[in-house]
Amino acid sequence: MTSKAVLDGERFELTREDVAYPAVLRTVPRPPERMYGVGNPAALKEGLAVVGARKATPYGRGCARRFAGRAAERGITIISGGARGCDSEAHRAALEAGAPTVAVLGGGVDRLYPAENRGLFQEIIDKGGAVISEHEWDFAPLRATFRERNRIIAGMGLACLIVEAGLPSGTFSTADEALAAGREVWAVPGAITSFSSRGANRLVYQGAVPIVDDDAFDDCLFATFGSLKQEVAGEPDGPAPEPLTPEEKAREGLALALAAECLSTEQLVAMTTRWLPGVAPLPWLMIEIAALQKQGLVTQYPDGRFGPRVSAH
Repeated sequence: MTSKAVLDGERFELTREDVAYPAVLRTVPRPPERMYGVGNPAALKEGLAVVGARKATPYGRGCARRFAGRAAERGITIISGGARGCDSEAHRAALEAGAPTVAVLGGGVDRLYPAENRGLFQEIIDKGGAVISEHEWDFAPLRATFRERNRIIAGMGLACLIVEAGLPSGTFSTADEALAAGREVWAVPGAITSFSSRGANRLVYQGAVPIVDDDAFDDCLFATFGSLKQEVAGEPDGPAPEPLTPEEKAREGLALALAAECLSTEQLVAMTTRWLPGVAPLPWLMIEIAALQKQGLVTQYPDGRFGPRVSAH
């Protein structure tokens, strides 16, 4: 017997045996045996996890909205925890951009936490997203279940963006879960004097990709999702250019990724597989990397990784 539904919309239950069970969740450590949700089950696909402090500063809220919005404008699903502060801002930015967003709760979907976000959760559902939990509808949220749900948030994202986190922090644990699931971790650094940014700064120190401005974020999006940067320009003088083919997009993505950081062959193969499904990734990569090396843009480092060629002058 469940409690009265508190959110309007299609209710669904998915087991790991269901075809509709999201493939991305199968790669999470301890995949949920069952997912309960309200909304559109098709929204449960890989995207960008965006999390941050509940007691967020204006800086944290602004960064959550800024970067979640930039990703959502490119059609990338935003996954977060529906909490106060940075999580709420990330969801709202996705809604404003017209992209789907998914809220993963620590308790059952009929036991909303925080209750004050009911309006936000309903808007997520109404605009094609979903509110989900691995717990039954009326399961009460507990401290331990929030740490457990973080593995779902992190696992549903191809990357996890930490916007603001102190030490200790539940947000910090989401980064641990992302690493355990083999996901990328990005972090927005803050002032070294800010208690709210100690966790995020520590993540950068430990190797997380620092998101220092819009261009850095766009580079990461391009490398991970193959999402083209959006340039602001005036009216074109001539006819609109022909849209890029998938291979041309992949070629641009490869060049941008290797200009940004050093990547192993395994990482490059994984990206190419996402960009060009059905194409043998390694032969294609070797041809394209050789062309970039010939142009003097890319080099191979002693550890075998490929990355930007740095001029000696």
